[in-house]
Amino acid sequence: MAQPDNRWSDAKNVPWAHLRLPPFPQVAIRVLQLVNNESVQLHQLSDLVSSDPAFASEVLAIANSLLYSPRFPSTSILQAIAVLGANHLQGLCLTVAARAYMGKSLSRPAMRALWRHNMATALIAEQIAVAGFLDKDIAFTSGVMHDIGRLALAVVRPLEYANLLTSHNGPPASILEGERDLFGWDHCEAGRQLIADWNLPPDFEPVVADHHTGRKGGDWNIARLTGLSCRMADTAGFPAFPGCLVTPFRDLIEELPPRERKAFPTELEVLAQEIEKKLHAAESV
Repeated sequence: MAQPDNRWSDAKNVPWAHLRLPPFPQVAIRVLQLVNNESVQLHQLSDLVSSDPAFASEVLAIANSLLYSPRFPSTSILQAIAVLGANHLQGLCLTVAARAYMGKSLSRPAMRALWRHNMATALIAEQIAVAGFLDKDIAFTSGVMHDIGRLALAVVRPLEYANLLTSHNGPPASILEGERDLFGWDHCEAGRQLIADWNLPPDFEPVVADHHTGRKGGDWNIARLTGLSCRMADTAGFPAFPGCLVTPFRDLIEELPPRERKAFPTELEVLAQEIEKKLHAAESV
């Protein structure tokens, strides 16, 4: 008779190593590490992505999809990088890697909702950045990255985590306590640890660790933009869990700096339709 798994009997004291996370696609991690190196050449990035043919094929398929609506389809990874830019490659590879990381768990509605929330956050972050002065490619990458800790927890125990997500009700940050009870770690803590484990640029740390703090003061930066985009994704109909209590869209618009507020869509229905169209394009690849 099989013995019960006692690893989770006292989840609040589970060491990080005992979570036994499956490996994240290494090509994506290397791209995230190298893009910030000013001396890196486009052909090096192309060779890196192309070293995994299956990964490269999906990157190219998404680059040519309606998600990005290129004027001229790319026929190679090098061409796609030349057209989209090295910074854009980060978000593109991270998008492919996150979907691959979740694997079969994406067949569960709760897990698919997590992935859609992540992508919706990235697309909204990119749109806010375009309306202002921040880099849209970095904003998109940060949006995909912001819940990387949540995706990690989801692949460790997909059934139990799906049950938590579908049964929980409350503000976005209220899920953290339930995660700590279940895993010993919440997804913000897990994200911070992954940034360190993967030796990624430290700029990602506040993005993954502080997106639920709801800070309204201070400088307008990528971390604040990402946190606001996360809450906008919830309100636009792409919450991380169905019982999420959302902030009224008008209140979220008021948190934008004046320039972004003026250029960003003020109709929630318009924003939701735009995001849904792009998500459908990504999912159909």
